Amino acid sequence: MSSLKEKFGKRIKELRKAKGYTQEEIAELVNIEPPNISKIESGTHFPQPENLEKFAHSLNVSIKDLFDFEHFDTKTILLNKINNFLNETETRDLEFIYKIITSLETYKQAKKG
Repeated sequence: MSSLKEKFGKRIKELRKAKGYTQEEIAELVNIEPPNISKIESGTHFPQPENLEKFAHSLNVSIKDLFDFEHFDTKTILLNKINNFLNETETRDLEFIYKIITSLETYKQAKKG
């Protein structure tokens, strides 16, 4: 499993790219040296606490959003979370979820063809 630093770095990279920033641009906005962005994104360094707010502001997200990296979980972990959710869901909601899944499968098949 990835460490907190690795997940955080992956999340910063994801948010930075979504905004269209280069590492140099985000480094300038956060006021840190560009090589440090690379170290943060690779998970070898973690930013100083005072820079978390600067990252959030520069990326136009909340500080909490910087730590939203559940979607980086492994397939097994994600399947377990999905199964736990589905096991606690009422039949009516399961029917709706099933329709969404079958619509996605239809979309994927149409895209292939």
